[in-house]
Order: sequence, then structure tokens, then C-alpha cells
Amino acid sequence: MGTRSHRNPKNTFNGSQITISDKPAYVAFIDEKLESSFEELEEGKFEDKTLHKFIERAIRDIKENPLCGIKIPKKLWPKTYIQNYGVSNLWKYDLPNAWRLIYTIKTDEVMILNIILEWFNHKDYEKRFKY
Repeated sequence: MGTRSHRNPKNTFNGSQITISDKPAYVAFIDEKLESSFEELEEGKFEDKTLHKFIERAIRDIKENPLCGIKIPKKLWPKTYIQNYGVSNLWKYDLPNAWRLIYTIKTDEVMILNIILEWFNHKDYEKRFKY
């Protein structure tokens, strides 16, 4: 899993007790299948390559500031995220062209781990979140 760290400015989010200080931040994919899907985008057609660049930019932004996304209220969380991943917080990063990237943040005393759960177009996002 190719992750890089970035030191973060002091930042807190009281809703989920996420404290971001000078801990190194990493971004990872929830599983190898998702990571492979991301890598395959780079070799795809123009639209796939463009989406790959959008996700790369999101990864850089999230490393720099894990709270840069929009916090999704718990009452809106799809059950699949709780059942499959045991998330305690959920964030949305708006990609260009109405794509959405969903991630969660795990922290401990040593680091911040931002975990990408999935990305999808707006239509599939609305289906997942039942909008």
C-alpha cells in the first residue's frame, strides 16, 4: 500500500473526537481491490485517466488536511459502511464532474490514517445514500 505522510497543522473535530495536530497523516485504500481499481484508472481511456488525476489530487488534499472533506451526519450513513468497515466517522470529498470520494479517519497517538472506502459518480452516490 503506497502511503506517504504529511505533518498536519493543529485541527480538531469534536463530533468524532478527531484531534489533528502534528501527527503524520497517511492515506490508504480500504482493500487491495479498490487500490487496484485506482491504479487501473491510470491505464484506461481519457475519462478514467482524468478521474485518476482527480483522486490523486484528493489524496494530496486529504493528507494535508484530513478534515478538508465534508462530514456526513451519522443519520445519513449507509448501513454497509457500519457493517463492513465499522466506521466511527464518514467524510465526502467532492471531486470534479460530480464524482464523490468517501473516506473515514482513524487516529491514534502516533498517526492519522485516512481510509478511502469508495468513489462513484453522483448518480451512484445518490443511490448509496438514498437521496
